[in-house]
Order: sequence, then structure tokens, then C-alpha cells
Amino acid sequence: MNAALRIFAWLLALALVALPVVAVVNGWIGADRWPLSTLRVQGEFARVDPAQLRAVVLPHAKRGFFAVRLDDAKHAVERLPWVERAEVRKRWPDVLEIRVIEHKPFARWGDDKLLSEHGRLFPMPKELAGLKLPQLGGPESQVQEVTALYNESRQLFAPMGLDVTTLVMDARGSWSLLLGNGTQVVVGRTDARPRLGRFARMLPQLLAAQAQPLLRADLRYTNGFALSWGDAPRAPHNGTSTLPAPVAAAGGHSQGRT
Repeated sequence: MNAALRIFAWLLALALVALPVVAVVNGWIGADRWPLSTLRVQGEFARVDPAQLRAVVLPHAKRGFFAVRLDDAKHAVERLPWVERAEVRKRWPDVLEIRVIEHKPFARWGDDKLLSEHGRLFPMPKELAGLKLPQLGGPESQVQEVTALYNESRQLFAPMGLDVTTLVMDARGSWSLLLGNGTQVVVGRTDARPRLGRFARMLPQLLAAQAQPLLRADLRYTNGFALSWGDAPRAPHNGTSTLPAPVAAAGGHSQGRT
């Protein structure tokens, strides 16, 4: 037998050994011999539809234990509404395990998205359009920064019994927020944390010294901030409404703002 025939014979023998393995791994044969007959789902979730979950997994499970493509099944599950993340494994001899982590809304983001507790944005379902959540906003690339400043702001104003209901970074990087008592706070682009900290420390004194509600605080000053006060609250039968008062400086200010 010459060298060419020996090489051909060796390749033929290799093909005869490898072909059945390739056929099993690709699901061409053996799916009925090694089927995935058990679906095991783990995770705490309330909004993921079990019927939808089974429907998207079934085509992948039909390929059999050896041929199932776990990454494809994982991506199919993660495309379902309310699924934030999924993990897919197989257990010998016939089990497909799926661990599902569901989106848990933490805040609104812009007009049509929600922010999960893990910091991921997802489309707002219609049934949650009226859900009361904090309103956050900004460039989507700044989700972590917006969330961090929101959490820090909550800690600053919590001792006064005030919530932070809205916090937004605009396209220019300028910050503003709204407190639970209706006070609008304009922070500006630079030194947001020091400015908020200084304002939060002085706010109890400012509120104690005035009977009027604080409508707006502009913190974009080097040495202080400007405040807008409303009229003092009146008895309901007077029928009066709160109106903006002239802007007054607190703690002195310079004219440069950012």
C-alpha cells in the first residue's frame, strides 16, 4: 500500500469515528435516545409568563442532551418580557435547568423606560404606566452616575423627612432634582455633591426661619444659593394659591453660575 492509500485509509477511518459524534452533537441523530425531558426553573419571579418560558425553550430542548445549544437557549429566554438575566445548564441524563432573574423596578427612566434594582433599563410595560416610582433621567450612558447621586441625595434629605422624587441630568450634564415637599433644586454641572451637602445642612435652618413654602433653590453659586419662597399658607376658605416670591440670596453669592 503506497503512502497515498495509507493516508486515504487513515482519513476514512477517522471520518467513520468522528461522523457519529458530530451527528449526535449537532442533533442529527440521537435526540430521541438522549432527550431532554425535564425542565427545571429556578428563581423568584412574579411577572414572567411560565407558558412563554416553556414555549421559547422547547425548540432548543428538542435537540437532545448533547446537541442543545445553551447560549442560544439563554438568549431566547432573556428576550422575554421582564427577564433581566438567565442562566441555562443541563444535568445528566435529561434535565435542562434555567435560572431566571426578573426585573424589579427601582425607578422610572425618562418617559418610556424603567430602571431595575440591578441598574438595567428595560421598556416600561403598559400595565405599570401608573406605578408610583422615583423619576430619574439622563443619558443612558450615565445610568450608574445618576443612580449613585440619587441614592446619596436620599440619604442627605432623609433626616428632614424629605424624599427625592425626581433627579435628572440633562444633555449638558446639569443636575436638578425635586423634593417630596415640592421644592425644585437646581444643582448645576459642577460640584454637585458638595453643593447638595451644603444645601442639605442649611435647609432645616432656612425652613425654620420662614413660614412660606420653599419653591425653588438655585445652588449654582460659588458662595451660596438663591431661594424662591411662596406665600405663607392660608386657610382653605380664602381660596388663595401659592405664588412665586422674588428671589432672595442665602449665604451670599457671586454672579458666576454653572
